[in-house]
Amino acid sequence: MDPVRNPYAPGAGQRPPELAGRDRELQQFEVVLERVARGRPERSMILTGLRGVGKTVLLNTFRSMAIQRLWGTGKIEARPEQSIRRPVAAALHMAVRELAPRHRAPDRIEGFLGVLKAFAQAGEEPGGKGRSRVHRWQPGIDVPAARGRADSGDLEIDLTELFVDAASVATDLGVGIGLFVDEMQDIPADDVSALCAACHELSQSGGPLIVVGAGLPHLPAVLSASKSYSERLFRYARIDRLDRGSADQALLAPAEREEVTFTQDALDALYEAADGYPYFVQAYGKVAWDVAPGSPITADDIKVAAPEAESELAVGFFGSRYERATPAERDYMRAMAALGDEPVPTSAVADELGRKPSSLSPARDGLIKKGLIYSAERGLVAFTVPHFGKFLRAQPT
Repeated sequence: MDPVRNPYAPGAGQRPPELAGRDRELQQFEVVLERVARGRPERSMILTGLRGVGKTVLLNTFRSMAIQRLWGTGKIEARPEQSIRRPVAAALHMAVRELAPRHRAPDRIEGFLGVLKAFAQAGEEPGGKGRSRVHRWQPGIDVPAARGRADSGDLEIDLTELFVDAASVATDLGVGIGLFVDEMQDIPADDVSALCAACHELSQSGGPLIVVGAGLPHLPAVLSASKSYSERLFRYARIDRLDRGSADQALLAPAEREEVTFTQDALDALYEAADGYPYFVQAYGKVAWDVAPGSPITADDIKVAAPEAESELAVGFFGSRYERATPAERDYMRAMAALGDEPVPTSAVADELGRKPSSLSPARDGLIKKGLIYSAERGLVAFTVPHFGKFLRAQPT
């Protein structure tokens, strides 16, 4: 069939042609938006799940929903060992710029931008060994930095004051501000604590600013370790694989818009191959479309497509991650894979390798920092990528 008309879209954070199986989460966020708009107290929201389940797609969809309601929005992607001060400043700058043309008091906007500039410049210079920043970062804000507000250098104090001031600007317009944070588990521990404290202050004051985060399954544990009240501070939504009906919808709806369909046997084979994971559904669907001679796409077409799809996943989805690991980290992951696909005890990994658990801590910690595994609970580790164990077991030793 015509590859130009192929509707499927496997990609990092790329919205699929049919956002199937996420109605519950979309309805939850619609309620959040409506409650905040009416001045009702509402918790910020956290999405968690494995790689490839569509967290980033859902995060971007939430942001689009907020924009449609004329909210100010900004988005950051957290990185390990990088403070969120600058990224948050840039994101809130974007959010307030979206609101500024509708605000009737330009001096209020300028006042907030002065606070924002002071906040951005108050942190330490990277590698500066504690020395304060000498106003080196200029975030495109053509107003003087304010003094005495959000500029103490203590991120918890500064972020709380910045959020309160940003929320005040949104209140003037009867809308909200949404800060969207991807890869939230990578925020440094001290910054996580500061972010939770700022959200806590907002939840008490009822300010119309919410944080919507997305991260790996252990993100709730990261937040809880930072602030004990984080369990009550956020609304948590676990994003998982699609059920059979939703997976079929994700394949059929975009195909039928192109006047193409699948046989039931083909859908059965695709669900077995993709296991309901949205990224895999798109990956197998794309190759199946390209190899099929015509409509309907049949089970025989899937047999031809599956090896090619698996080869592409082995290089792009699995292989690229595997290549980031050191030899010691690869040994650790292969030992995990040999023990099965469920979370495995770290002691069992050590036994598999014939090593003491303490000697494997550097490899385990390195894999966690690289986002390849996570600590499912104390003493257990699991892969962040679905089917990664199966991929490793198929590799030559």
